[in-house]
This record gives sequence, structure tokens and C-alpha cells, in this order.
Amino acid sequence: MTRNIAVIQGHPDPSPERLCRALAGAYASGAAAAGRNVRTIDVATLDFPLLRSQAAFESGVAPPAIAEAQETLRWADHWVIVYPLWLGDAPALFKGFIEQAFRPGFALRYRPGKLPEGLLKGKSARVIVTMGMPSLVYRFFFFAHGLRNLERNVLAYAGIAPVRATLIGSAKGMSREAAQRWLSKVEALGREGR
Repeated sequence: MTRNIAVIQGHPDPSPERLCRALAGAYASGAAAAGRNVRTIDVATLDFPLLRSQAAFESGVAPPAIAEAQETLRWADHWVIVYPLWLGDAPALFKGFIEQAFRPGFALRYRPGKLPEGLLKGKSARVIVTMGMPSLVYRFFFFAHGLRNLERNVLAYAGIAPVRATLIGSAKGMSREAAQRWLSKVEALGREGR
């Protein structure tokens, strides 16, 4: 069975030289080379406002760019999310995208007196996070709090499982050789579809 994969590039800077962009491209290339169907969502290029009220989240209409992204996310069996760690968490633009996309009726069905029902069951995800600090420091000293929130309180809550993570530390001072090793690893993940 051919797997449909959505690659969500969450770096808010559209500059082509960003490591996150190269990683997203490497994954997509590996997946396409293995015969998988791949679509990409580039959050930096999407036009959408930030949500400012519960009413806008619950009953507002998704902007066209978000509605199109939601169609890609529905289509995909597997999501690959790539973003840099900023202040211990995902960048605000990426978080704004998640808030817009995960509206009621897309990710969750709210039920009076009960916990919401996840509507994205049957999908899996890989989250790739780059950071300036060593990844072990983020994982064991800071307990990967931002990543854990995305994994457990957003993706898993909506029914996405399993969610796997790849943490790439010390990205700011990374040599070309080290960057190329990471690109090769991520391309291999794309070929494997995981």
C-alpha cells in the first residue's frame, strides 16, 4: 500500500538556507524516491491571522490557506513536522498554524460532559526539532517540555499515534559534515516512511 505523507515545514523564516528546510526536503525526497505520495505545507508562506478568542476558535471559519492545509492533513496517513526550538518551544507562527488547523470538527469533536473525541485516528507522525543546545540537555534537563506538549496534548489527544521524535541538537554551530549526516538520516526515515 502506498502511504500518503504530509511534510509540515514549521520554520517561520522562508530563507532557503535554513536547516529545517533542508531536513523537510530530505525527508520528502526520500519518501518520494520510495514511491510514497508526498505533499508539503510550508507554514512560513501561509497567510492566516492568529486566533484571538475562544469563539473564533470554536465557530470561526478557517482561512483559505488553513482549509487547504487541513485537506492535505486529512489526506495524509503520516505527518512529518519540522521546526526549530525557540525559547524552549515551537515558534509562534507554527503554534498559530496548529491552533488554526486543529479547530473543532477537524482534530476534535467536543461532546457535552465528556472528553473531546480525537478525529485523526489512524494517522502517525514524526516530529523533527532542531535546537541550539545539545539535544540531551533539552530532553533530560528541560524534559523536552515543548515537544511533549505537541506530542501528548495536541497530536495524541487528536488520535495521532504513534508519534516519534528526532531531536537535532547544537544546530547553530553544526559543521557541514554533521549537517549532511543528519540530512542522510532524515532522508532514510523518508524512504522508510516513518
